[in-house]
Amino acid sequence: MKHSRHPALLALSLVAGIIFALGLIISQMVNPAKVLNFLDLAGDWDPTLAFVMGGALMVTMPAFRFILKRPHPLLDKRFYLPTKADIDTRLLTGSAIFGVGWGIAGLCPGPALTALATGLLPVVGFVLAMAAGAYVFKLFFD
Repeated sequence: MKHSRHPALLALSLVAGIIFALGLIISQMVNPAKVLNFLDLAGDWDPTLAFVMGGALMVTMPAFRFILKRPHPLLDKRFYLPTKADIDTRLLTGSAIFGVGWGIAGLCPGPALTALATGLLPVVGFVLAMAAGAYVFKLFFD
């Protein structure tokens, strides 16, 4: 897939990324303790992130349907949507690794990249480990 370097697309991508990062910060998804308390159903459970996720779904679901009614995106010739629909071992394994990592660290890729702005060593370590894992996967499995 060739990516456009159209200035308007780059500017819109930057704005979308900033809005996304602000949403992660405001909702405290960049705070590992908040995420871990959300995942700890048997302990000090904090349900507030369920409202964050529910709010995101309430916006995304109708917007996605509306946008896909268009013949193509505003700044490209076609939509790039996943075509694979089957559930296989690779998908289940990747999902399990993602979930375990999220449960251990309290971070996932988007919030981790946003939290890099804090400069905290555990966050930097997480992002470096995430990048190394992506590199190893690309090297051996892609």
